Amino acid sequence: MNRIKNFLAPAGYKVGLIITILSLGIYSIGIPFFHMMEIKAYDLHFLSRGKIKTGDEVIIIAVDEKSLDRFGRWPWPRRRIAELIERLKIAGAKVIAFDMVFSEPDESSGNNIKHLKERLKDKGIAKELEIIEKELDNDRRLASALEDNPFVILGYFFFTTLDEIKHRSHTTHPFSPLARGFTNTSSIESSRYSSIRRLEKDAPLPQLLTAVGVEENIPEISKAGWDFGYFNIVPDSDGTVRWAPLAVKYGDFLYPHLSLEAVRKYLGSPPLILNIAHYGVDSIQIGDKTIPVDEKGRLLINYRGHQRTFPHYSFSDVVDGLVPSDVLREKIVLIGATAPGIYDMRITPFSGIFPAVEVHANIIDNILKGDFLLRPEWIVVFDLLAILLLGVSLSLVIPAVRAIYSAIFTISLICFCIIINDYIFAYLNMWLPVVYPIFTIVSVSGGVTIYQFMTEERERRKIGSAFSHYVSPSLVNEILKEPKKLVLGGEEKRLTILFSDMRGFTTLSETLKPQVLVKLINDYLTPMTDIVLKNGGTIDKYMGDAIMAFWGAPLWQEDHQVRACRTALEMIKKIDELQAEWQKSGIPRLEIGVGISTGRVTVGNMGSSARFDYTVIGDAVNLGYRLEDLNKEYGTTIIVPKYTYEDVKGEFYLRQLDWIKVKGKNIPIKIYELMGEKNDGGMLREIAELFQEGLTSYMEREWDKAEEHFQGVLKLKHDDGPSKVFLSRIQMLHKTELPSDWDGVFVMTKK
Repeated sequence: MNRIKNFLAPAGYKVGLIITILSLGIYSIGIPFFHMMEIKAYDLHFLSRGKIKTGDEVIIIAVDEKSLDRFGRWPWPRRRIAELIERLKIAGAKVIAFDMVFSEPDESSGNNIKHLKERLKDKGIAKELEIIEKELDNDRRLASALEDNPFVILGYFFFTTLDEIKHRSHTTHPFSPLARGFTNTSSIESSRYSSIRRLEKDAPLPQLLTAVGVEENIPEISKAGWDFGYFNIVPDSDGTVRWAPLAVKYGDFLYPHLSLEAVRKYLGSPPLILNIAHYGVDSIQIGDKTIPVDEKGRLLINYRGHQRTFPHYSFSDVVDGLVPSDVLREKIVLIGATAPGIYDMRITPFSGIFPAVEVHANIIDNILKGDFLLRPEWIVVFDLLAILLLGVSLSLVIPAVRAIYSAIFTISLICFCIIINDYIFAYLNMWLPVVYPIFTIVSVSGGVTIYQFMTEERERRKIGSAFSHYVSPSLVNEILKEPKKLVLGGEEKRLTILFSDMRGFTTLSETLKPQVLVKLINDYLTPMTDIVLKNGGTIDKYMGDAIMAFWGAPLWQEDHQVRACRTALEMIKKIDELQAEWQKSGIPRLEIGVGISTGRVTVGNMGSSARFDYTVIGDAVNLGYRLEDLNKEYGTTIIVPKYTYEDVKGEFYLRQLDWIKVKGKNIPIKIYELMGEKNDGGMLREIAELFQEGLTSYMEREWDKAEEHFQGVLKLKHDDGPSKVFLSRIQMLHKTELPSDWDGVFVMTKK
């Protein structure tokens, strides 16, 4: 039951996992906003990659501003189109493809013939007039040019909705089909797909873009044409052209795009095959070239750059013979409008104003070079795995690190995803999703961070409030950086522990009123606590007038031994200052004793899961407690063991007091008195050296010599407690017969 309860309890990683599951749900729903963001991110790939080199097979002859200035307002008489075809034939162009449709008769032909008939009707030259009429008929002139040039591909337009037909019926756009030319039967059937190859048995016809009508060239021009291709360009929902529909279903047949027909013609008219499988269109094949398309027969266009990436030549310059034949020879020539006033413009990832004819140029170049952009079939699996792996990873990592590292990791991961995604697009020609992975990163990271802030900040305040009474503010800040460590249990560390106790306080407390006693304790503990905290110590507990503190945890301090010793000396100095105030209140002089011990202890939160304290336990703690009380035996104020002495002897004056066995221990230890800092003067060093000489003589049983040295210490410091203790022992030892194995170790019988 507890395990289930713990599992259901809120935690940072659980919040992350929940957000990850929600991200998977959002992906499965397919929210339009994310789709829009994905295709906009796709567009940015092109801007990041920039222009790439095109092949030299395709050029564009543009109906541009210069041509409009030369020949007047569009549409021009179709003899201009015929003249262009003848010029291109002479120059050796291999394929000519029109990104336009001649869906209405040339009105200029009728006007010219009508005026001519009126002028010559009484001249009696009917036969000659009939010949002239044929020459002035611009449609017939264009048809004648088409009949003599089988390398020309005429364009036409498919209507995919009835509303589109209705809308088109009101347009006078010269490069857009007009509804008046709409027919239900067409002469374009000769250009349908050569065959449909089923890669799987009984594979159904794919769900292609379906036409409900066609806008084709007038019969006279259609009959003269050799090949045809529709020039439909279907933008995405945001108006940007990213895909090209290479197959359209109209009636019972499937028809190819103008770009496909241009390539087929350029390659020598091999069969045009549509490969289908159970999921839809698999690919399109022209000779030995295989074109990867999506299941709807659409090609993802790999744009080469901004407009005019392909060579552009003015229509008027070609007709006037100003363009060298070498430029046109063996080329696929696309003829279309680029003049802004004709409005045959599209939106592409590179630009908001992009000629439709250059879109076809990009498609043709893609097919000829074979550097197709791919949208892999496993894209859904990739998305799901990316969301799952990123979400789970972040759910585990973010709660385990500090907020600053979490932010750095999150930003780095987003940048990594963007860079890798862009690299795969630019160098591997593959469009992989990036929005959902980044959304997962941001949502999981943000969700977990907000959760941690809302829940852990409360815990941090509680911890900070509790520890502020026991450690310095700087230590509280360090603790709050990693509050997760404050759990039940501990770790083993080498620390320094300090015990201090006031001498005679119990007896004094019996004579004082409660209010006076409380004030006395507060007046004593407040400055002593301040000294501990100032030196980076942690207050473990108060025991009446006694204080227990330690150094080296929760924040590690390399000089924890020195800090503890300096604290003890400052406490002794402070008690002397307090005596003056206490004497005014009639309180007798009070002394304190301090025991310091260094060793390996267990430090951490001890207690129950409901209530625990940050404390230390171990032999070093017990030793410190006993050393504090041992000050009474030697008349000293601060005693440290050998372990502490070895660490601090370079900073302080210390003298060995004795070699003792504490109660309950069989191994003797050396104990030392902490006398002062090295800059406190030479008197302390002289006392320490003279006392050491006396102690050495004492251990060697040279009683008289030892007594002489201890007496010498008393001359320097008349109230030296340790010297008095050893003089008393010597007097007793003079009368005692010692065993041969006497080692001078003093055995403590208290505590």
